[in-house]
Amino acid sequence: MRTLRLNLILLAVVAVATLLAVMLGSRFVGFDDFLAIQRGTARGGVDFIVMNNRLPNALTGLLAGVALGVGGALFQSLLRNPLTSPDVIGISLGGSAAAVFAMVVWGLQGLSLIGFTFLGAVLVALGIHLVSKRGHDVGGALILTGIAVAAMLQAVIQFVLTRADERVVGDTFRWLTGSLNSSTWPHLALLGATLLVLVPAALLAGRWLRLLELGDEAAASLGVRVEPARLTLVVLGSALCAAAVAFTGPLAFVSFMAGPLARLLNRGRTSLLLSGLCGAALVLVAETVAHTAFGTVVLPVGVVTGALGAPFLMILLIRSRRV
Repeated sequence: MRTLRLNLILLAVVAVATLLAVMLGSRFVGFDDFLAIQRGTARGGVDFIVMNNRLPNALTGLLAGVALGVGGALFQSLLRNPLTSPDVIGISLGGSAAAVFAMVVWGLQGLSLIGFTFLGAVLVALGIHLVSKRGHDVGGALILTGIAVAAMLQAVIQFVLTRADERVVGDTFRWLTGSLNSSTWPHLALLGATLLVLVPAALLAGRWLRLLELGDEAAASLGVRVEPARLTLVVLGSALCAAAVAFTGPLAFVSFMAGPLARLLNRGRTSLLLSGLCGAALVLVAETVAHTAFGTVVLPVGVVTGALGAPFLMILLIRSRRV
């Protein structure tokens, strides 16, 4: 019942955050403006601002936050380490490296770039899993392998950017920052359809997490086929994070923060749905701050999530030292 109440409260928070993200900005949009849009009598381009800019941005941020929150919680529970996330172990960088290569070398944009980014993140995740699955400490090996791969991919991104045209570099850097400003209704529909498959699948597969957290031998004794279960969770977590990165660019630290925040609210228990709602709330709040806190300067949402993530990491490190 406590988890259900928390989910309902977080759902209300996400709804309010979505409304604020649409209302606040360089021009305030009030309820009378919403009514005018419904009647078709809106003036001053308010209908364009809401329907072609703020609303698709907010809904894309909501869905991306859910995907990153659920995907990050899957990895943190699977690896039994709250300080790990797809950002740390190279999965997000896999999508970023694929996107940078596709933009710089082949000039890809739109749906082809989204597909290439998604494929890059998933392939990197599977490669990390295959390299690290031998041995007794699979979780530790996966983390170390992921950190090494992340460093290599970061070097690849820097090398490709040094060989690119200056105009392409500017567009690429904006994408690498993480932004919702290029969101469109067709992209939103595609992201929604993707998550309509992945999120329920992750929630169903999440029943293995509590058993795998007990250790491989204990999980096997309770009837879990450890290796297929782990591979399924890795694929689902990777696909969720890859979907978000493909449509928004890498939103720093969202997958890292959502899971621990949900466990803090839920008295230390893992809840994938609660983690997804926390991720959505984080992205929407960051989007509102990015558009309102700095006057006429509009920041990419990834800048704000990165600024939030750094002190959050320090707090987690301090808490872990006290335990």
